Amino acid sequence: MTVLDKSSKDGLNTPYFLINEQALINNLEKAKQLKEISGAKLVLALKCFSTWGTFDTIKPYLDGTTSSGPYEVRLGHEKFGGETHAYSVGYSDADIEAVKPLSDKIIFNSLSQLNYHYQQCKDDASLGLRINPEMSVAGQDLANPARPYSRLGVKQSLLDLSVTDKVDGFMFHMNCENKDVDAFIKVLDHISITFAAYLDKLSWLSLGGGIFFTYPGYPIEKLGLALKAFSEKHDLQVYLEPGEAIITRTADLVVSVIDIVENEKQTAIVDSATEAHRLDTLIYNEPASVKEASEDGQFPYVIGSCSCLAGDQFCETQFAQPLQIGQKLHLLDSAGYTMVKLNWFNGLKMPSIYFEKVDGQIEVLNEFGYEDFKGTLGR
Repeated sequence: MTVLDKSSKDGLNTPYFLINEQALINNLEKAKQLKEISGAKLVLALKCFSTWGTFDTIKPYLDGTTSSGPYEVRLGHEKFGGETHAYSVGYSDADIEAVKPLSDKIIFNSLSQLNYHYQQCKDDASLGLRINPEMSVAGQDLANPARPYSRLGVKQSLLDLSVTDKVDGFMFHMNCENKDVDAFIKVLDHISITFAAYLDKLSWLSLGGGIFFTYPGYPIEKLGLALKAFSEKHDLQVYLEPGEAIITRTADLVVSVIDIVENEKQTAIVDSATEAHRLDTLIYNEPASVKEASEDGQFPYVIGSCSCLAGDQFCETQFAQPLQIGQKLHLLDSAGYTMVKLNWFNGLKMPSIYFEKVDGQIEVLNEFGYEDFKGTLGR
């Protein structure tokens, strides 16, 4: 692995992701605290963050990984270790053959998938089933797993206690960036009451991700004690599947201003695009925050991408001074659901990925070029 001296930081070519190890450790220490209070095990959600060059920092704090597809299972098994949890909305026969020798737990999304694959994998891993609790804490309907007609998980009305003859655990995932511990405890109580007959026959339960316990001021002790009481009541090993909570506020997407255009508003064109490099900004209409911006700045700009998509912009904000061509901007909190969603739309230059270590040195985790672009489309 290439390591750059800390003095090289200012000379890095944009666009690039810069992951800060100390910020990552700060979140992981909160995860450690939660584990100690609750007795829960935490497995990293690779669907949110799979940048495996950082795993040596994360591994001492977490218990393994959880996945949403076969390649994530393999990556977690090979590069992280610990427990490897495999979940998918739908497994093919080939998928099951690929994941069963790598997985400690295989979680099915439906009764039909469980029944179809049961004989194929019952001796290879502890099996689980995803349940739809029919209530959730999710701000966006697009991300709400309990939305009407949801395909995610089995409703209680379709369950029978005989399912516990085939599975050792259930998985509930019903949160998305939930900062409200009381709202989570309300859902936890609902699960405890509604599914009590099942829980008492299981050995483990995953409560999924989306619990924002690293948010500033979050009452970690209250969450931990609620999880501990739940675990002891039902004699279960509880798992959480944090993704965003582990890597929030750990990385910036660093871009450069390459043009400034005016059409009633001034737009600073940067050498990146939401469509290609920060897709959730576009999907969820959640504007980026810019480190260099000023709340009371007198110079407003649209921060626009260099893609051809007309509505592709990062945010609107203001600055204390006019922006200059060549100036670098840091788009904050750009770790989650970014690097795992990178694409080659417009043939734009892919951001490099750097890891700023505690000692200030910078590890080059990946850099991309034309051959990488070409190689995704043929060989």
